[in-house]
Amino acid sequence: MFTIYPAIDLRGGKVVRLKEGDPARITSYSDDPAETAKRWIDAGSAWLHVVNLDGAFGESDNANRDALESILKLGARVQFGGGIRSMDAIADVLKLGVSRAILGTIAIEQPDIVRDALTSFGADHVAVGIDARDGLVRTRGWKDNSGVPALDLALQMQTFGLATVIFTDVSRDGLGSGLNIPSTRELAESSGLDVIASGGVHTIEDVKAAKDAGLAGCIIGRALYDGTVDLREALQV
Repeated sequence: MFTIYPAIDLRGGKVVRLKEGDPARITSYSDDPAETAKRWIDAGSAWLHVVNLDGAFGESDNANRDALESILKLGARVQFGGGIRSMDAIADVLKLGVSRAILGTIAIEQPDIVRDALTSFGADHVAVGIDARDGLVRTRGWKDNSGVPALDLALQMQTFGLATVIFTDVSRDGLGSGLNIPSTRELAESSGLDVIASGGVHTIEDVKAAKDAGLAGCIIGRALYDGTVDLREALQV
């Protein structure tokens, strides 16, 4: 089933958006993450995509914990990522009530942790975020180039039993230039994984394109906050 994930990116407890993952190019949208989450739930969303940017940048794993807990109390299913780099951290967020932990950097740096997490917690509760620029995976909050092709990582994770990938074209994220449908569809078809598209949704046509490409879903961030996509309309897709 095609699923839409409104994005709530957290930085210092605030709801923000970055351009191309650059912390210097930040726009703050709200001081109340729970209020933002309630807005998307009230519009009909069953899932939320929540990211701890402080954790992704390696600055503070717990900077947005209060915000996450306030969002979880609202009852929607949450996929959560950003700085989750150990089995203890995965267990911790799942225990809090997160439905799906998103693992990024450790899929490159410590792939055995992803394999162990899939064994311990199951494929329903673990996703891998593959963030790429020019086809190569970026790590550490998109700052570092791993040199690993996105498809190679997806295929390795698939052998571990992974089911879900969130694929972000970093060069499009936060710019409203449209999803990279060809690369995202190729990743899905070549890996056989459920791939959620991220990075660049600007209009309802971008959402329709993701669905028509046979993808598992798409994440919508800046377009919701700037009003170029109406969530109720998107959910009808």
